Amino acid sequence: MPNKNNTQPSRNSEPRTQNPEPGTRTPDPAIKVSHLTKIYHLYDKPQDRLKEALNPFKKSYHHDFYAMNDVSFEIKKGETVGIVGKNGAGKSTLLKMITGVLTPTSGSIEIHGKIASILELGAGFNPEMTGLENIYLYGTLTGFSKEEIDQKKDAIAAFADIGDFLYQPIKGYSSGMLARLAFASAINIDADILIVDEALSVGDMVFQAKCMAKMTSLMEQGVTVLFVSHDTHSVKTLCNQAVFIDKGKLIDFGDVGSVTDQYIEMNHCAVAENLKELEMQETLETDSSMDDFTNDAIPVVVALTDAIVPTDIMQRYGDERAQILDVAILDETFARTKELISKKRYYLQMSILFKESLPTFVIAGALSSLDGVQQLAWISTQDDVMLPSVQESEIYVSTIAIDIPIKAGVYNIGVAIELPTIHNQQHQFLDVIKNVETVNINFKNPEKQFYSTFYTQGQYYLQKINA
Repeated sequence: MPNKNNTQPSRNSEPRTQNPEPGTRTPDPAIKVSHLTKIYHLYDKPQDRLKEALNPFKKSYHHDFYAMNDVSFEIKKGETVGIVGKNGAGKSTLLKMITGVLTPTSGSIEIHGKIASILELGAGFNPEMTGLENIYLYGTLTGFSKEEIDQKKDAIAAFADIGDFLYQPIKGYSSGMLARLAFASAINIDADILIVDEALSVGDMVFQAKCMAKMTSLMEQGVTVLFVSHDTHSVKTLCNQAVFIDKGKLIDFGDVGSVTDQYIEMNHCAVAENLKELEMQETLETDSSMDDFTNDAIPVVVALTDAIVPTDIMQRYGDERAQILDVAILDETFARTKELISKKRYYLQMSILFKESLPTFVIAGALSSLDGVQQLAWISTQDDVMLPSVQESEIYVSTIAIDIPIKAGVYNIGVAIELPTIHNQQHQFLDVIKNVETVNINFKNPEKQFYSTFYTQGQYYLQKINA
């Protein structure tokens, strides 16, 4: 039977679910969240809480804060779902309600299966008890018998790899050691659903790699995983679905690429707006001139009027002080192409209309796989190139010579025009277009495949040593 946390749900929205293919059986849900709401009462002064409790006329002295506001979604068994959102968006509140740590104000949660979770470092651990004793404590709280924990404790201890500290009280542990023990305890308990918050961020690189490998193994075994992280690259790499929460509301739920891109876009726009409000536009000046970048041997192929046709997968944002008019990939003859050969040189060309005068600007291009993970990028400031000032209403054509040391496949091209405020650290986004064009990359010799995503030429030496 499902474990339900029942309260009266609201009726103003329905859970979003993915439509199955006709004739196929829909997988059973592992987690079903319906109209979930969590309200906290906030008081301006501590004494207001007492005034409200004792007031004979039930006068209210508080105002409501919606930590979670009518959120609905459904996660199928075996899915790996990332949860993204900025700090304070409600991610941890959501996970605590799913695991039963918090009770919803309204709405319902259905859980089908046994949960193992890491919400906070050492959550549920007793600081006075040793690491080994806490392994038993965690297993008991998760619903396992002593005999079952006896069979798992050696694997947990080996994964945590904290040596003799396993027999010391955890109050003396560093945050990294606590993360090791917490993750090892959760990951080695046979559960149907694994929930991981940002706890892994304190581990060292070797331990993080081990955790990722273990999580990947569990996913392959059909374990349902909820993974919270600010690292959108990890979310895109590990997950096939994503939940985007902002200010307690569900912004989007679905394909991991489109959801995380929407999260990135919202963050970028917020950063640009904050910079304007704080008047932090200490843009970098440049002594460069057009003469430093002019090359008459490169023909202008792109259109000088707006020629970009929006598509379903295209994403565009920016403050519109510049407008990208057209984008093209050119081969060695400077002809447009969408069929590329790995390891060969090409040219990324775009035309730009500037709607304001700027002291300098940044040109950027990127190549992303279809799951939204950026694989290659070309950025003028990254290459220590400072472009000249431009005037309002001027049109420029930029051309970037690019190499493609990447395995065969289908990729999306992205481009951007930015204004640097802090060199290589903080840029304002004037016009950013993701998935503006799709290209197919092949090998010149189909029989010579790469053994990894990227290829670079090595030099090999051999010395014979006589025995």
